[in-house]
Amino acid sequence: MDVVITQELARAESQQDAASLKRAYQLIKSANLGKSEFDPTESFSPDLFVLCAEQALKMGQREVSEDCVQMYFKVKGPVTQFLGRAHLCRAQLCAPTSTENMEEFENCVTQYMKAINFAKGEPRYYFLVYNASVLYWQMVRPFLKPGYHHHLIPSLSQIVNVLNQTEEEDKDWRAELMLELLECYLEAGKKEEAVKFCAAAAPFIKVNVPHRYCQMFALMVRHELMDELWLQQEKRTSVSLSVTFHINMLKAKLENNDLPEDSATILREACARLRCYNHQRSPSVKEEKILLLFELAHLSLILKCEEVASHCLSDLKKMDSKDPGKLIEMECLEYEIQALRLENKIKVYAREAVERQLNIIQRLDVALQQAIRLGDPQVIQVVCATQWNTCLPLLQHNLRHHLRKPLTNVAEILEKVDSLVVTLRCHVHMEVACIEEDEDRLEPAMAHLRKALLLDSLGHHQDELLMALNRLHLCTTLYQIPERAEDKATMAIEQAKKAMPKDSVRKKRALLVKAGLALAPDAFQTVLDSENTTKVSIGKNRGRFTYLFAKARHHSLSVDKATGHLRRLGSESAKERIQIWAELTKVARKQGVWDVCRAASRFCLLYDSAKAKKPARVRKGKKRRGRAGSRQDSEGASDAPLQRRVSPSLLRVFAEVGFISAEATVHLLQAEGVQLNGRPRPPEGLSQHPMGYTPESPEDNAEWIVYQTWIEGLSQQAMNSWLRSAEIGQEIQEAWIVQNAVVYVLNHNHHLIMAGRQKELVDALYHLLGIVKATGHGGDPLVLVTLCNTLARGLISSWIPAPTPERSRRQVRSNPLHAPLDGEAASEVRTALEVCEFALNLASGLGPEEAVPLCAWQQLVATWVKTMQLLQQQVWPRLGADEQSTEDISSVTRVLTALEMYSCNGLGLMDFTVPPLAELVKMASECSWSDPLVELQTLTRLTHFTYMARDHEATMACSERAIQMGIRWLRALSPVQTQLLAEMLSTAACIQGRSIMENLKGRKQLRLAAAKAFIESARFGGLAGSSALVMLAARHYWNAWLPLLSSAVNRKKCKSATQRIISIINRTEARKQEKGKTLLLHQWPTADFQSGGTTDDHFLSGAEDDLTLRAALYGLLFHSHADRDDWEGGLKVLDEAVQVLPRTAHRLLIFKHVVIVKAKLGQNFTMEIQKFKDESEDYLAHMWHRLALNSKSIHGELTCYHNAIHALQKPESDWQKVDYIVEFSEWLYHRQFPIEDVIFHLKWAIDILLRMQPDSDTPEPADERPATQAALGSPRAGATGAASLEALWNVRQLERLARTHTLLALVAPHAAGCRDYCLMAYAFLHRIWQVRPALPPPPPPAVLAAAHLTLSCSSAPQGYHPAWAPGVPASLTLATWLHVSNSTSYSKVCLPAFQCQPPTPRRRLEDLPASVDEWASYSCPEEVISVFRQDQSNFTVNSSSIQKPTHSLYYLDHLVEALKTLFLHELTVPVLQLGALIAASVVGSKGLEDLYHLRLALVCSELKLRDAAAFHEDLAGQTHMEDVEQASCRKEIALRKEKNKEPLLEESLPTLTERPPAAQQTETKPLVARDQILQVNRETGRGLEGTSFPLLWTLKAEVLLAMDLYQPARLLLSEAHLAFQELDDPCAESKCLHLLAQLANKEKNYGLAQKMIERAQRLGGGEQFWYSSTLTLVDALLATEDDRRDALGCQVLQKLVDTFNVLKRERPNRVPVLEFMTTDLEARCVRLQIQASQEPAEGESPVCSSLLMEMDDHLLGIEEKFISCGCQEKCVEIKLERAKLKRLRARGEKDAERKTACLLEAYDLVQSTAADEEAVFHGVRGLLSSTQGVSVRPVSVGSLGPLLVLARPIRHDTHC
Repeated sequence: MDVVITQELARAESQQDAASLKRAYQLIKSANLGKSEFDPTESFSPDLFVLCAEQALKMGQREVSEDCVQMYFKVKGPVTQFLGRAHLCRAQLCAPTSTENMEEFENCVTQYMKAINFAKGEPRYYFLVYNASVLYWQMVRPFLKPGYHHHLIPSLSQIVNVLNQTEEEDKDWRAELMLELLECYLEAGKKEEAVKFCAAAAPFIKVNVPHRYCQMFALMVRHELMDELWLQQEKRTSVSLSVTFHINMLKAKLENNDLPEDSATILREACARLRCYNHQRSPSVKEEKILLLFELAHLSLILKCEEVASHCLSDLKKMDSKDPGKLIEMECLEYEIQALRLENKIKVYAREAVERQLNIIQRLDVALQQAIRLGDPQVIQVVCATQWNTCLPLLQHNLRHHLRKPLTNVAEILEKVDSLVVTLRCHVHMEVACIEEDEDRLEPAMAHLRKALLLDSLGHHQDELLMALNRLHLCTTLYQIPERAEDKATMAIEQAKKAMPKDSVRKKRALLVKAGLALAPDAFQTVLDSENTTKVSIGKNRGRFTYLFAKARHHSLSVDKATGHLRRLGSESAKERIQIWAELTKVARKQGVWDVCRAASRFCLLYDSAKAKKPARVRKGKKRRGRAGSRQDSEGASDAPLQRRVSPSLLRVFAEVGFISAEATVHLLQAEGVQLNGRPRPPEGLSQHPMGYTPESPEDNAEWIVYQTWIEGLSQQAMNSWLRSAEIGQEIQEAWIVQNAVVYVLNHNHHLIMAGRQKELVDALYHLLGIVKATGHGGDPLVLVTLCNTLARGLISSWIPAPTPERSRRQVRSNPLHAPLDGEAASEVRTALEVCEFALNLASGLGPEEAVPLCAWQQLVATWVKTMQLLQQQVWPRLGADEQSTEDISSVTRVLTALEMYSCNGLGLMDFTVPPLAELVKMASECSWSDPLVELQTLTRLTHFTYMARDHEATMACSERAIQMGIRWLRALSPVQTQLLAEMLSTAACIQGRSIMENLKGRKQLRLAAAKAFIESARFGGLAGSSALVMLAARHYWNAWLPLLSSAVNRKKCKSATQRIISIINRTEARKQEKGKTLLLHQWPTADFQSGGTTDDHFLSGAEDDLTLRAALYGLLFHSHADRDDWEGGLKVLDEAVQVLPRTAHRLLIFKHVVIVKAKLGQNFTMEIQKFKDESEDYLAHMWHRLALNSKSIHGELTCYHNAIHALQKPESDWQKVDYIVEFSEWLYHRQFPIEDVIFHLKWAIDILLRMQPDSDTPEPADERPATQAALGSPRAGATGAASLEALWNVRQLERLARTHTLLALVAPHAAGCRDYCLMAYAFLHRIWQVRPALPPPPPPAVLAAAHLTLSCSSAPQGYHPAWAPGVPASLTLATWLHVSNSTSYSKVCLPAFQCQPPTPRRRLEDLPASVDEWASYSCPEEVISVFRQDQSNFTVNSSSIQKPTHSLYYLDHLVEALKTLFLHELTVPVLQLGALIAASVVGSKGLEDLYHLRLALVCSELKLRDAAAFHEDLAGQTHMEDVEQASCRKEIALRKEKNKEPLLEESLPTLTERPPAAQQTETKPLVARDQILQVNRETGRGLEGTSFPLLWTLKAEVLLAMDLYQPARLLLSEAHLAFQELDDPCAESKCLHLLAQLANKEKNYGLAQKMIERAQRLGGGEQFWYSSTLTLVDALLATEDDRRDALGCQVLQKLVDTFNVLKRERPNRVPVLEFMTTDLEARCVRLQIQASQEPAEGESPVCSSLLMEMDDHLLGIEEKFISCGCQEKCVEIKLERAKLKRLRARGEKDAERKTACLLEAYDLVQSTAADEEAVFHGVRGLLSSTQGVSVRPVSVGSLGPLLVLARPIRHDTHC
């Protein structure tokens, strides 16, 4: 029977045949019951029971196996090995199915221990001990998870001991069990037992299983199981032990949160040792090295040491392992390194980084599939752990849906291999459940939650998982109404969470309120109504603050009702309710239902038992630094027992809800219009009150005080919530909670920090700092540094002295012995220093991966340096000792600290000892900067300080480097960083430009470089959005270009830059100026560039000046268009300016240009001119005058002139009015209006001048005042006025009258009128010589001399004889005095006579000449001229009375020419003397004075006054062109040449901001507008402009030619001609060529003269030029020997006559002048014909009588034309020519009677001519009243002699 059973069992084992096993079992069972089919009495071996049980167990038939075992123990067989095997079978059968069934576990362990105890007694049964240990280990594997190791210690320790007793040969197995037992000791917290066991196990493993000793050594190091000294000695025995020691030492430090500062160095050293470890000695060494490299790499990744991890991976790849598992692990390691590199970007969730991270996750999922195919659980666990670590950063609500598939794969494979990393598996299932729930897959989510619940061996997540399961279950039963209030609330919250974003807040709020009411039906609605304004009861008495008071009281009373909720509810379901309240708070916060959020958070925080004891109120700014920390710590210690009842998870919930509660409270404060920790503003009273009502102060109103206290309480509540959350974080040792609390406090109080009110946060910040010190910075040192910086600034802010004014700062030197701080201040400042140094020391010990951002470090350094200054401690000698560890960062800190010391110096406190700037610049250039913004700021600050030190080279170097570096980073940074970058670039560029401007040294191109720098500064300021920076740069840009803007060339050059500046300003102004959110580096007075810089030039900073600058820039841009006559473009610019600039007075300049341009374009400007209605009348008149000058049409010009004149109504505007009237008269004349209109307006101007009142601030002659007032008060008597000449004493008035009368003489249509006006002009000029001021007592000698120089009639001193003609009464008016009869006789014209007095032996300086001889020999003394130069009254010739001296001289010259045409040469002498006086005293030009002396010499020579002529020639000198004049002219020409190449000053336009003087405009269109007028030097106000000297030389040359001084004239003309060519003045050049032609004629060089005239006429000129040049050309032609010279001359003359005849029709007002010129040209033409007839060529017959008669008739017509023109003097020549013709006819007549008649006619013509000349002579002589005995005669006398001589032969011929 045994054989049969044995065979069946063998067949079942070999063939896995269940039927065989079944038959064997039946045979055994039958035999056992005695029913065997064989011999019933035959017995069989009990061993078959065991064999059958073992085989059934192997084949999975547990019932068969268990039955067999039971039968074995019942038969009580012999004690053999099968007894032990039976126990092993029973142990396997009763193996626990779950780790929760500890009873089965104990029963199973008992069976194993029975087998072991049975077997250990017999050596032959030792194999059962080994087998039992193996089976035991397989059974207990599920218990190798957290929280279960202690259950294994008793049994496992016995097994290990038995194996040791039996001396099991498999030492590796024994070592493995020893290591597992040791880990069980350690996991169970039995360190003493572990130490004892380690002491025995370590030697055994080291000797017998050396390859496992490394693992043993790791445990000893990590858990400090052996003495440290022994461990140190042991690690030196091998490289592997040394590396293991360092790795596990770091792991131990990491677990204890005590990581050493040199951890990175330790890792690098370990890596270096492993690299030297030779792995080629044996496979075991290679395997050991691979394991160590993996372990070191993973630790390096944990410690963020990418460098070591990369080296380890590189070494692993070099080892060329063929193990596929190791290759997969290396691939995972590579992915982890890649993920580490993305860590910083992942923290901010950059899109690119997230995409790359997801790509890594996908590749890890592929690697996981490879590991699954490989089937190695260890590799699978490695890949799964890597995948989990990679997925962790992306487990956000909006990203985790990407992780569903990879995490599901991880969960499934770990479950499949029954991995023991149950914590990981639990977390994976929890996250997958969340992902499934997000996608509304509730059943899979619940399945994952159940699995997680089973895997939560320690129960850390039991409550959370159970609640989540319950919540999901409720979600699946939406149509069932739960019974529990908690479930109702949960269901309502879930329904609210599923609300769509488009759903109304009311719908969301209803569900949330439903949840709250379910949890707290007694109090939730009351608390919720605390913010319901409809529930607020105001009452009958309604004051200004009643509503606010009622709102505060209602809120306080309602909220207090919530405190009794817990007392009524009890502790029922407290944990669950806390979670539900927290969930309700979070959902309400997410959906923006703030009132429900506040109410729910309040109920949730009621469960926070520590908070039930209200913490002390954190008062603002109270100084209790030393006690605050200890008080808070003691409070925390007293609250600790209360908190032991609350789990860390619930405390974490309290912290999170505290954050939300504080945030919701801040939202309530903002709804009240108050910021956190801010004070409310009292509302304005809207009630009407009677007069004199004094409003009540809010501080005295009880209702307002209640409301204010309520607001402060809300702020305090928010702060306390954050502080409580931080305390919770400290208690549960979770640094992230503390960090969040600090961030919340700093962020929500950012407005206080920005405003420099950190003092109010000192207590709260100090408390937070204490908590941070206890918990650590949590891997975010930035928050700690920011906290310390803010706290330190709050401590020192109140002890920093106020800033001193700029002027006093410059005057007061720094005080090194500044008074020390008092006790309280010193205490706070020292505390601030401790805080700063704590942060500095902590941050300096961090590794590169945790380094504090340089910007925050800079803030901290700035605070630290300022604190040191307040404590009067020097920094530089010990700088860098404790601040940083590495060389680069140390140098950076040195530079930053030195810059801070520079910024602190010079402010009245202690000055630091600073390094030289050159050394600092060098240090900065050698630093390695981690933050480009800080580097750029450093360079900008260095630029500023070097600029302040006036180190131009260093300034340029720093600024250039800053700009180049900033441009590189401009597009690589975030918008906020770009704005800060642009601000610094703008400042650097501006400082660069200012430095260039201060170092121009005459180099003009540098000015352009500075302007370019300012443009860049404005551009960067625009990028920064800073209007202040843009306007500062624009101001500097304007000042840089200002000296060049008068040049059109330079305006063209700066056009594009100006457009750019304007566009930048407009864009910046259009952008919304956002208030900066970045904390300033300095919140105290500083010498840094943050203080800003202004310009001391034309424009200063300020809003008003900014508008002026913008208007000026638009004006400049307009002028650049105007220079090119692009008026349409200019108008567009002006329209843009009108649209952009605000409606202020600054737009007047723009409107001024607009109206002018529209006038030029002929457009309507009525609307624009209305903008000037509120301006003064002179400004309005000036505008109309400008419009007249620029108007396009004649009607427009006429209207504008009319408005300009009539706008001036005040008496003080009479001078300007006269100028406008005179200019208008000139315009009328040139526009060919009737002469009567011209004369009318000129006489109107004269009338205004005669009636003009004297200046109020000018002293008048005392004796003349009554007479003057009486005269000027009389009504107007006529066009010339009724004032007597003796009443006119104002030189300015007299000069204007003379100028106006000269103008009248020039435009007068009749000769008689011209003569009268010339005489009147002469009278006014002569009166200037006579006027003198009153003598104030006591008179200075110089003034006395000047006073007696001039003469007066009515106020003359006693004994003085007035210089008037005898018989002329003193009261004679100007009209009667200068009355002219209709006759042509001069006998009735009375002028001031030259007195016939005997010569005075002694003549005083102040005496005037009394005769023509004396006037001709007179020269104003130099003493008198010096007095005139110093005097500014209107009684002398000075710059005040003669405001436009060159204009006065211009009209004076015309008057001289007019008097000469009237044969009044004697009268020209005083006039020319006045010209010399003006040139000397007013103009101050020696060359101009010499010109008048030359003219006087010429006149004197014409008057035959040779001595006087020689006298004036001597005064003029022989050098007619001074070297100074020549140099000045050439210099000006060179400058003008240079203007075309480089930007240089040009005299085209005045400065934009200056109002152009009216005089300039008057000069633009005089009667002889094309004539050149000398210009006074604008810079000095005296002397002539360099460009006026060529004209002066031309005028001198003209006089010298008349004096026959050819050589000096040639020199002057040659130099002037070259100058005119360089100046590009064709008219002046043509005149110069004409004079050279005259000179050539005089020198008989007629060919050259013709060439000169031809060149001159090609250049062109005016009417007079063509007339004179044609005459000169004809003279040159007639002087040649050409036979056709007469015909050519006639041809030239006739051509000009035809041209002038055309001009007569075009210029009616010029007809008299043109008629005279054409008549004269015709006369000359006839004269040439007569001359040709007198000299017939050979072979030609004499001229026939008829032709002579025709010529005579032509001459008669010419004579009549001359008479009609008023040029009777020209008739003399015509009559003589006619007499010649008569004689020629007489010679050719055969008939005696006709011959006699011709001769008689000729005689009559000659006699008539003589009579006319004699009449003129007597008229001039009578007019001049020539003195007796003086050899002076009128020039006209000279023509009588030839006439008498000519008459004698005529008479002779007649008699014959």
